[in-house]
This record gives sequence, structure tokens and C-alpha cells, in this order.
Amino acid sequence: MNVELSAAALWADIEKIRQTSPVVHNITNFVVMNTTANALLALGASPVMAHAVEEVEDMTRLASSLVINIGTLSSEWVKAMKLAMQAAAEMNRPVVLDPVGAGATAYRTRISQDFLKQYRPTVLRGNISEIMALSDMGGETRGVDSSVSDMPVTEVMALAQTKNMVVAVSGETDLVTDGRRCAHIRNGHAMMPKVTGLGCTATAIVGAFVAIQADPFLAAAHAMATMGICGELAADKAAGPGSLQMHLLDSLHSLDEGLISAMLRR
Repeated sequence: MNVELSAAALWADIEKIRQTSPVVHNITNFVVMNTTANALLALGASPVMAHAVEEVEDMTRLASSLVINIGTLSSEWVKAMKLAMQAAAEMNRPVVLDPVGAGATAYRTRISQDFLKQYRPTVLRGNISEIMALSDMGGETRGVDSSVSDMPVTEVMALAQTKNMVVAVSGETDLVTDGRRCAHIRNGHAMMPKVTGLGCTATAIVGAFVAIQADPFLAAAHAMATMGICGELAADKAAGPGSLQMHLLDSLHSLDEGLISAMLRR
């Protein structure tokens, strides 16, 4: 079933983030820590970047949601991620998993598959090649880049249904599905993939939305739409990828109901 997003519902979620400033605990990669923390702050959430095994459980219990990003893996970080996800399960906290580079190496693929099997994240967010690698659909991953141009909607829906989670896939048109409902997010700009870490930023933004929205499908769809709209706003002002990143933060901070109503593509 295709779902048309409501600008009013999206704006209500953004207002709730700004009013409640949910704590989003990120165990993420070295490349994007600063970018994703600033994006969460600009949106109105409260980011925490803690990965020491000695404190991740306590930090997860204090947070409203948990974001796991495997971009720069190490055995200690894997241990910390497992401890945090177990704590999140005990506290019934939503978990967002970004399987960066799954399919590129056997190690990344195995760790991602283990996480899916053992901890059942609330939302799985990645590009289509990463998602395909975790669903045995085939495809290739080059670093964190996707080699797939067409979105296999039926297969992604099957993965979401089988794993009982929401899957959010980035692409020219983003796809969000819980296995029953589908949202196609058509906002975004061609310059966004030229900035490293914007996919990871989208994952962190999903973490903010699942913290305040009880329906993870809507949370993920609203997050992806927010990123797309802000990417378009940023691109209008940017001279290139460097200034795009700066203007994206400003757009997350200044986004209002009127802009959402005018720009949300249905």
C-alpha cells in the first residue's frame, strides 16, 4: 500500500523534536561524528556520541533512541554496539542501524547480519546495494556507494516483512517500507551524494524521529523527507559540496511549516 505523506504530520513531528529535544545516542563512525551531531542539534535533538564499552549501556538507558553506524568498525566498537543494543532492547528503545559498506567485505556483511538476527533494529537505513547484501538479493557495493540504479521494491518489502522492521533505502527516490506500507520520498538534490556522510546524517535524523514518533514507518519517512527538503534548500544556496554541507545545517535549523507544505513532493 502506497502512503502519501502529510506535510502537517511531518511538521508536527519536527515541532515535537524541537519541543522535547530527545537524546539520540550515536555509536557512529569517525568520519561523520561532527556532521551528524551538528545535524541533530540543528534539527532540535540532543546528540550523544559515546562508544566506550564501559559506558554505552548507561548512556543508552538515558537516551530516547539509539543509532548504530558501522562505518569505521573495530572489535571493541562491535562489542560496544552489542552492549548498547541489548540495553536498548531491555528499555524498549528504538534502534536505527546503518550497515555502511555491507557487501563490500565479508566482515561488514557478517556483523550487519548478526545485528539483524540478534537485535532486530527498529529501522534499517542504507543504500540499495547495502540492503541487497543483507537480503541475499545480490548486487555490489563499492565502499559506501551503491551500484544499483533500480529499486527492487518487492524485495525490499519482503525483507522488512521477514525481519519485522522498517527499511529505509536511499536513492534518487528514497523508499521507506514496513513490508505492508510504502512511502516514496522524491525530495533531494543530485549534489547531496558529493558530500561524505550525508547518508549517515539521514540515519541520525531517523534516530531523532523514532524517538518521538510511535510509528517507526512514519518516523523514517518523515526523516527522509526532511533530509531531502533540506538538501534542496541547501543546494539552492550552495556554490558546491562544501557550502552545501553548511547550508544543510542552516536549513535543518530554519525549516518551517510553510517550506514543508510548499516543497514536500507527493
